[in-house]
Formats: sequence, C-alpha cells, structure tokens
Amino acid sequence: MQIKIDNSKKIPFNNNVDFCVGTGRMGLALQAEYLKQLDLVQKYIGFKHIRGHGLFCDDMAIYQKRTDRKTGEETIEYNYTYIDMVMDSYLERGLEPFLELGFMPYKMASGDQTIFYWKGNTTPPADYEEWKKLIQNLLRHLMSRYGADRVVTWPIEVWNEPNLPGFWYKADMDEYFKLFKESFYAVKAVDSRFRVGGPAVCGGTDEKWISAFMDFVSKEKIPVDFVTRHHYTTELPDPVGHYGYAELQSDEAGFANLKTTRDIIDSHEEYKGLQIHITEFNTSYIPNCPIHDTNQNAAYIAKQLSRLGDGNESYSYWTFGDIFEEQGVPFTPFHGGFGLVANGCIPKPTFWTFAFFKSLKEKSCTCVHRDDFSVIVKTDDCEYRGVLFNRVNHRGDTGTVNIELTFPVATENYSLITKRVDEETCNPLKLWHDMGEPANPSKAQVELLQMSAWPKLGSSLVSDGKVNISLPENAVVYFELKPCKLLSDRGYDFDKVMQYK
Repeated sequence: MQIKIDNSKKIPFNNNVDFCVGTGRMGLALQAEYLKQLDLVQKYIGFKHIRGHGLFCDDMAIYQKRTDRKTGEETIEYNYTYIDMVMDSYLERGLEPFLELGFMPYKMASGDQTIFYWKGNTTPPADYEEWKKLIQNLLRHLMSRYGADRVVTWPIEVWNEPNLPGFWYKADMDEYFKLFKESFYAVKAVDSRFRVGGPAVCGGTDEKWISAFMDFVSKEKIPVDFVTRHHYTTELPDPVGHYGYAELQSDEAGFANLKTTRDIIDSHEEYKGLQIHITEFNTSYIPNCPIHDTNQNAAYIAKQLSRLGDGNESYSYWTFGDIFEEQGVPFTPFHGGFGLVANGCIPKPTFWTFAFFKSLKEKSCTCVHRDDFSVIVKTDDCEYRGVLFNRVNHRGDTGTVNIELTFPVATENYSLITKRVDEETCNPLKLWHDMGEPANPSKAQVELLQMSAWPKLGSSLVSDGKVNISLPENAVVYFELKPCKLLSDRGYDFDKVMQYK
C-alpha cells in the first residue's frame, strides 16, 4: 500500500481520545492497586474526565436515614467522608468527574432489585422529593469544597442503561423519563450552568429509546444539554467456565448504528447538532471476555478511535483498569477484564493504542491523511506523527500489510522514531500463557510481565522522505518523523563506531 502525503490537505478529525475514561464503581477508588493503575494511565495517556457507577450506592454511604431510639423520629443525614476521598484522589491526578446519577440508596429505593456482585439497587426512588434533595445536597457540597465555577463544568448523566431491566426495574421507559425530568430540573435549580444529559442507553433497543427520549424532551420542552449512549461491538458471548468468548462485529455496522443516534437527534430541529457523548465503549460488554487482553483488541480499538469523533463529541473507554467487581473478584491477572491495565499494573496492548492517539494531539496538529489503516497528522513545526493499524476479525483476513509512506522532503535528513505493538513485541498475555498461566504470579513474574508489555522502539535516519512500515495482523505502530541535523562532535564517525564497511 502506497500513501503519498499532501501537506495541503486538512482532513476533519475530532481526536477526543483523552476526554473521558470509565471506571468500576466509585468506591473502588479507595483501594491502593486501583490508584496505582490510575497513576500509570494518567502518566502515559492523561484523561480529563472519569465516569463510573455507584455514586449513591451504600458503600459510598452518602444517604443515611436514622431513627431516634427514644422518639422514633426519622432523620435524613448526608455523609461525604468517602466521596471526598474519591474526588480528592481524582482531582490530584488531573481528572474531573463525569457524574453518573445512580444507583439508588437502599433506604430510598422503591424495591429490592439489585445488580452485580456489589448489589447496586436499580429501582426508582420511593420518594422523588428525597431523590432530588439528595442530588442537590451533594452538588452543593461539592461546590462548597471544590469551588462552584469548577464543579459546574462537570457533566452530569442521569442513570445508566435504563433500557435493560437489570439496570432499571422492568426497563420502564415512562418511569425513566420521569426520573430524567425530575433530576434535570433538580440539578438546574442548584445552578443553571450545570450540563445534564441522558439516556445512557446501550445497544439493542438504542434507536427506540433515543427516538422516544428525544420526543419526550421535545414535548416537555426540556433543554437537554447532550445525549449519551454506549457502544459495544461484539456478538453475544459463548460462556465457558469463568469466561465469555465473543466474535467481533463489523466495525462499519457499528459506525452505522452510531449514525442513527445522530440522525434521530438532528430530526428534531430544536436539538439539531446537539452533542453526543459515548459514555461507554469497548469491544465486548462483559468483564470476562478474553479479547480485551489481546493485540486484536488494540488494533480494533485503533480503528474505532480513528472514527468515533465523526459525529460524537466524546467517547469514553470502559474501563481504565481491572480493579473491577461486577461479576466478582477476578481469579487471574488476565481474565478478560475491561481495563487498559491488568492487575499487577501490567499495560495491555490497548493501553498503547490510547497513548499513541494521545500523542497525535500533544502539539497543534492538522490531519493530512486518514484511511482504514492509518491516521497521520502534521504539526506546526513540520513534524509528522501517525498511528498505523491492521485490525482483523479472524487470523488470515488480511495478512501482513506493508505501507510505503512518502512525505514532502523539506530538509536533508529526518529522524524516524517508531513504537511497535504487535503479537511478537508487546504481548504480555502470551508471556503469561507461556509461564503456565499463574493465577497469582510471583513478584518476579509480575516484573517480567511488565517488561513484556512495552512497545518495541525503532529508529532510522530518512533522507528521501520515504518510510516503510510493515503491519502484521493486529499490529499497531506509532511513528514520529521530524527534521533532523547531524551535529557530530569533531572526529566522531558513527559508521566507524559500528564498523560498517
């Protein structure tokens, strides 16, 4: 494949790779390993927002209802001890929350239905007035602690996946719309600058729900600030033991499904162009799908990142790390968890996909090329950066793809730096397998796994503007090409050092 770069091109590319990342329930942020993984992610990627479940769940202990032993009188109390610890930890790491309002405190809930190992209550409030007071009291506390001008910039999403009966009792659409309306105006009553959106639906019935949601807010004249949805791209999993094995869907079908949301919103004139935030995306939607740990996942997600900004304001990967307990505590470090980082602080291949795309926006950049295998940008100081990828659904689909890039030559020499992630050079999953798949690797084994999880660096001097990069199946390669002058010390001859003839 030959690609000739034309500097005059300016190709639209909304690279919002670092806007938000997902996390398991917020209470997990009280664990040391969770914060170590978050530190690693922030050091090499640096997300701006973080979104997770469980803000109002009982492990966070915000909503308290006490009964006086003597009088029998009930008193509502709000406890912010843990939420302050969590928010402090996020803010110290450069993360602002993308607040998800949910799930229901047990003592406020209208029923006993729960979801996940940690039993998040997924029923409507028994008393909507108490629900609204809970939201308002929390927001006022956060504004008092962190400053109103800062907190009002935190996006707010009402609930999570109400189109699934497990996440919202009976997937009752009318009841969710009531929850949204009551929550929306409760937030706005605190400060009209807050931005509030929904309905945070997942696939399957997304078109039906988003269409009905837009009809509802239009009829009620609710000035919703943005629409949220989720995006997963595998077929139904095949359960085997602790795991669910899933086939990847066509990425084109996934992009087409996302466009339906844009079309539905734009069909309402008063909401045309309204922002869409994909508040969860990944390949599989289960936290025990082995594909998440693979180079195949890294290459597939690279294709997603190259196009998710087309029509969407942001897209939040679910999740940053594998401290995650929806189906219980995992048995092994490589268990198909959602995270970019495996337990033991081992970066998975997909971690580097995000780091590479973040590098495409570290300077003022203009996209000069984008296709099914690459995204290439040019900086204001004549440097080129790119991410190349060869994603396949099944081995043998494409084989190795060789890409020959030709750049306009402005100076005599350019320095080429590459970072390669493929199944031979950056594949901690294979090393773990070859170790015997230890469920609880020793410290020495963890160190080896960490060492195996870094990209292979390559370099060369380029004088003719031609760069050749090979992409085995499921490879992701990042490159930087920048003008370079040789400034050799007197008498220094690299060819003699290397004993070249």
